Amino acid sequence: MMAGQPNKPSRGNSSGRNPSRSNPSAGTGSRRPGGARRPSGGPRPGSGQRGRQRSSGASTRESLNQALSTMRLKIGDSTKRIRIFFVVMAVAITLLAGRALVVQGINSQAVAAAAAASMKVSLDQDRVLKPVRGAFLDRNGEVLATTLPAVKVIADPYAISLNGYNADSLSANARSTLAQNTPKQIADVLVAHLGGTAADYLPQLSRVTGANGQPNRYEVMASKVPADVYQQILADMAKQTDALEDTGLNGITKEDDPQRIYPSGTLASNVLGFVNSEGSGAAGLESYANGNLAGSEGFEQYQTSQYGRIPLGNSTVKEATNGTSYQLTLDSELQYQAQQLLNSQVAKWQAVTGTTIAMNVKTGEVLAMATTPSFDSNKPGDVTDAGPLGNRAVSDAYEPGSVQKVFTMAALLDAGLISPDTKVQVPAGVQSGGSVIRDADLHSDTKYMTARGVIYNSSNVGATLLSRLMDKDTFHQYMADFGLGSTTGIEQPGESAGYLPGADMEDYTKDQMAFGQGVSVTAIQMAAGLSAVTNGGIYHEPTLIKSATDASGKNVELPARSSRRVISEDASAQLRNMMEAVVAAGPNAANTMITGYTMGAKSGTAQTINPNTGAYDSDLYMSSYVSVAPLDDPQILVYTVMQVHGQYGGTVAMPTSRDLMKIALPRYGVLPEADVPKDTDPLTYSP
Repeated sequence: MMAGQPNKPSRGNSSGRNPSRSNPSAGTGSRRPGGARRPSGGPRPGSGQRGRQRSSGASTRESLNQALSTMRLKIGDSTKRIRIFFVVMAVAITLLAGRALVVQGINSQAVAAAAAASMKVSLDQDRVLKPVRGAFLDRNGEVLATTLPAVKVIADPYAISLNGYNADSLSANARSTLAQNTPKQIADVLVAHLGGTAADYLPQLSRVTGANGQPNRYEVMASKVPADVYQQILADMAKQTDALEDTGLNGITKEDDPQRIYPSGTLASNVLGFVNSEGSGAAGLESYANGNLAGSEGFEQYQTSQYGRIPLGNSTVKEATNGTSYQLTLDSELQYQAQQLLNSQVAKWQAVTGTTIAMNVKTGEVLAMATTPSFDSNKPGDVTDAGPLGNRAVSDAYEPGSVQKVFTMAALLDAGLISPDTKVQVPAGVQSGGSVIRDADLHSDTKYMTARGVIYNSSNVGATLLSRLMDKDTFHQYMADFGLGSTTGIEQPGESAGYLPGADMEDYTKDQMAFGQGVSVTAIQMAAGLSAVTNGGIYHEPTLIKSATDASGKNVELPARSSRRVISEDASAQLRNMMEAVVAAGPNAANTMITGYTMGAKSGTAQTINPNTGAYDSDLYMSSYVSVAPLDDPQILVYTVMQVHGQYGGTVAMPTSRDLMKIALPRYGVLPEADVPKDTDPLTYSP
């Protein structure tokens, strides 16, 4: 207690009494009963010699207290206290500054080297920074393919064997105990969140030494793990108690491993394609645009020690550049309807394959492109046969059959060699090379048809005779202008060019081409070429991509797509008049027409080549049907082709084309007319 301060009750004295009050040898200032103080050092009344001896002792103690009091700072002497405080602080700062000078200045390199050696610093630790792969959207902004955050779960078996402890601080027994127990504990955590059994993980978790004899610091335990699941794994590990009864398990880290997902599964899967296990495009648009979709990786380089990353160590970061995203021309709702309609007809007729394409004839934009059999882009590995993984609409070439007659008539009309009412005598057969060309609907007598009637009746003989009005060079050039024999350039890998005989073809080859044999095409070639000859005569390169944006949202310039005139507007209008008869004339008009709309069409049925014999198969056909509407101002074209046994295009392919057109026209703002009359233009004539 300092001089001049009042006595306080000591902590734990419940009575609150000052002990000096009951101490006979307490210092000066003790109170007598009644409150009177006796003079310091004076004898007590009646005490005698004994009292003098006590008085002498008290005087000695009193003198000591006075001496001590002169050595203490008084409460009010704040100036001295402040001075002493600053002196002490100045000394401390001087000592610290001196040490800092030694460490950072005089002996900095030696100290840094010693620290690096003690921590075993490595400067070449890299972490790959994965870019986000670009997305695919439909023309209305619906997501068709995107990327979700996911990780690879990485184990560090060496660190796990020590559970993160410094090996030098552990006894041999402690190290052995950790090495035996920690992998099992972590395996149990992984089983709880990733599935499987402990035996699936223990071999990797326990592989402490690599093949090179060095500590094994890297094992991939799982890929494409959702980011939230990884966080749950870490949280669960943090709750565990290790073999040394410390809380927390260590040795599990992650690497970015984004997961590609296709929200609608099989929707447009043959167009979109899929990515492989490394995240690279393996088919469809994913493959075609892989370089731009993927973006570019970044990296982070940093210092580490045996204890992990050094928080304030040197580091270098190059950020990843995210990929380009694409908005497609596809309409996801129309695409869904196309797939449903096609699948229904393929199942009904037990067809081998089927393809349907809906196209905007004004632009070449593909609104729907469906093929079957198909697959789920999320699960390409579920398909045992590679066939469904491609896109038959661009890769499979076949003879087009009688739909080819539309091209034959377009060339003849544009050259001014025929009109829809041109008369042609159609005998039972016509000699061509070493064989006779006949109509599919065999007849023994001569038919008298107009050119329009040749299209309506799909006469092979009539088409051959009319095509002989044009020389081979000109005929070949028209077919090439319509896109036959060359790829369309659509944004898909593996596109086939089909086959177009050269201008020096044999006469009989030209005869066969007139009605759809001796030439091979793809579905996309047919859709693009038929759009050109019916839309007013302009060929637009078909496309699946409407626009593209980079990671910052800026537009990315796309390769220019060309357009060219292939026939005149007048020839195109005459051709549509001829095609209208297929829909609106004859007894089947009620089944083929769409109420309120004028529509042109043409069916086709082509024999396929038997791969075993090299000859035409008498039963397996490529059956097709094209429709275009409305005829006064064409907007939409639908082309369908099916590989089927024993059935014609007008039977198996027509329903898909008609019904998809019925959905597409009002969807794209094409209003129906009040009254659409039945077509009465002449199909035949009297000789």
